[in-house]
Amino acid sequence: QVQLVESGGGLVQAGDSLRLSCAASGPTFSSNSMGWFRQAPGKEREFAAGISGRGGDTYYADAVKGRFTISRDNAKNTVYLQMNSLTPEDTAVYYCAADSRRFRVVRTRTSEYDYWGQGTQVTVSS
Repeated sequence: QVQLVESGGGLVQAGDSLRLSCAASGPTFSSNSMGWFRQAPGKEREFAAGISGRGGDTYYADAVKGRFTISRDNAKNTVYLQMNSLTPEDTAVYYCAADSRRFRVVRTRTSEYDYWGQGTQVTVSS
């Protein structure tokens, strides 16, 4: 059974940094793309960042490009999201997601991911 568990969220001030982690248990995802999505109150869940199975390709939403960095450690079956220069607009529940199919390029739509974590709250105060 696949399980994704996020951690690292919290309450920070504008300009601060946070690093989110997503630990996957069950099958290894070393050949699968992984993604981070976020959902602010009253808004739809949106793509933030994605990384290919081997980590060679990354993709970012325009809103986070240059501030967020996605990475992975396949030996630990863990994906990270380093978030710098946070703003109140980054306040959301952040979700980790995994593509069940191997060797696919990074996807950006929620419907293209098959496994989801429970989410971790990130709150940025002004």
